[in-house]
This record gives sequence, C-alpha cells and structure tokens, in this order.
Amino acid sequence: MTVTLADVAARARVSPATVSRVLNGNYPVASSTRERVLRAVDELDYVLNGPASSLAAATSDLVGILVNDIADPFFGIMAGAAQSEIGGPGDGSGRGGGEKLAVVCNTGGSPERELTYLTLLQRQRAAAVVLTGGALEDPAHQAAMAAKLARLADAGTRIVFCGRPPLPDTDAVTTALAFDNRGGARRLTEHLIGLGHRRIGYVAGPLERTTTRHRLEGHREAMKAAGLYGDEERVTVHGPYDRGSGYDATLELLRRESEVTAVVAANDTVALGACAAVRDLGLRIPEDVSVAGFDDLPFSVDAVPALTTVRLPLFEAGARAGRLAMGKETPPPGGIATIAAELMERGSTAAPAR
Repeated sequence: MTVTLADVAARARVSPATVSRVLNGNYPVASSTRERVLRAVDELDYVLNGPASSLAAATSDLVGILVNDIADPFFGIMAGAAQSEIGGPGDGSGRGGGEKLAVVCNTGGSPERELTYLTLLQRQRAAAVVLTGGALEDPAHQAAMAAKLARLADAGTRIVFCGRPPLPDTDAVTTALAFDNRGGARRLTEHLIGLGHRRIGYVAGPLERTTTRHRLEGHREAMKAAGLYGDEERVTVHGPYDRGSGYDATLELLRRESEVTAVVAANDTVALGACAAVRDLGLRIPEDVSVAGFDDLPFSVDAVPALTTVRLPLFEAGARAGRLAMGKETPPPGGIATIAAELMERGSTAAPAR
C-alpha cells in the first residue's frame, strides 16, 4: 500500500501542511516538530515526489553509483567507467536521447549512509543504482538492504552490483558482477608457496566484509592444501583498507613472528604500507621479506620493486555495470557473473633467502 503524506502527518501527530513544510524546507518549523516528522517519514518509508519532470514516468534520468571511498582508486576506476556508459556517447552533444545523470554517492563505508543514499535515490525515482565493492556481512543490515532494494525494484529502478556478491534472499538485483576474490587470493598464495615460502603473514581487511572474508578464505585454502595451515590467527591482522593499516599491521606481524618471510596484503594500498614497514625495520624487499598485494591498481607497477599482485579488471567491470544499468546489455543467465582475477608476478616477491 502506498504511504501518503496524510499517513506521515498522522504518525507525527501534525497537520499535512506541517509535513509539507518540513519536506520542502520553505517555512520555519520547530526543531522538535521537524525531527518528529522526519522520524515518521523514515518509519513509514514515505517516498516524496521527485522532480516535476519525473512525475509522469516511473523513473527519472538519475542513476546513483554508491562507493565506499571515491578517493580510493579501486572505487574511482569502477565509478568512472560506469559513469562513462551512463552519461551517453561521450561526444558532448547531449543529443543521444539515452543519456542519464550519474551521481556518485560516497558512503565512507558506513552501512547507515548506504541505506540513506538508497532512500534518497528512491525518493528521486532513480532509473538505476550501481553498488560497488564488498558488502557488510551483518544480518540486520542485509535484511534492511534487501527490503530497500525490493522497494527500489518495485518502483522500476534497475539495480546492479559491481564487485559485490549477490545478496541472500532477494531477487531485486538485476545483475551481480562478483570478482573471484577467493580464487585470486588462492593463486597468489600458491605463487608464494611455489617460491619456497612457508611462513606467510596476512594483513586482512575489515572484519564482516565479503571481500575480506573471500580473500582470506582463498589464502587459507592454499595454505591448507600445501600442509602449511597452523596457527593462522597469529599471523593474521585485520584493519582498514588503507596504507596506515598496512604499515601498523606489518610491524605487528613481524613483531609476533620473526620467521615470516612473506606478507600478503588485503589490497595494493595496504601493501604499500607493508613495504614501508619492512624497510623501516631495516629489511629488504624481496630478499628478506616478500610483499604481495591485490587489485593491480595503477601505481602497483611503479612501486619499487614493482608489486606482485592480483589484477581485477576494474574498468571493464565498471563499464559493464554501467551498460547493465542503462539496459544496453543483456544480464547474464541467473543474473550473476563471476569476473576472473589474474596473478601479476613482479619484483616484490622472490624465493626466501633465509
């Protein structure tokens, strides 16, 4: 049943005119009244009318792209590629007839902001939503996401995941393009084992993130297959996907376990921090400690030595997500596609010298 402005007024115990004033922001309203109205809007999931141009249609010309951190090349590359497909032919004419306005929404990794942006996009009758990167593995948040995405889909919004696995118990998502994080991590660790490394430290990403879990599982699968799996928690440190985390975690790893001859980082940015920590301890890369990353971000080949990593086709995946969001490409069977990861062997890894 569609929630009306009168329903919100009844829940907030105010007049419909007061609700309208709060939502339009064109008349002063007491802060306590304003908070009561906004709380009722959230509780009832009331959707405001979008721009006048969208009222006659199911959706507007708006497409939302959700990212954790636009300053992170991992997200920036995917968002830029998706936007290039969403914005039209790119000839500057604006006369292609199928152009949409792509808006990048930076969540900062906050599950609350993720839901808030989806609500705002729902209110604007977004034509499509592209969600990039891994998801939070929290049952309450997953349930809230499933409900929110279902409402968007029911309103005609096309939903695409890029670099994110399918959400359990929902068919609202048009397509989920999932990276093979587990397989890529397994091949990376097999490479290190093949070089002769037996004690390998792991700098993992944040807990309860799908990307973190899948990459860590792939690493441990390779260790178990080689008969090397033991006290893995001792040589695993979790932290954010940033350089500072890589630096601090690597210092901690090498303090805990001086026999570590290789460090696998959650991503390339974390790997840069790991490299700095190794050097600050007076050790050489790769002669004393090998370091490996993940993603193959543009700076990886310019690191000294160049970083062994796992390449994810970020631009290609983002562009494909943009085409799917625009309806330019047919979704894969079942709406799910796994994108392969490729090992990139470079100078930061070598056989252990000790």
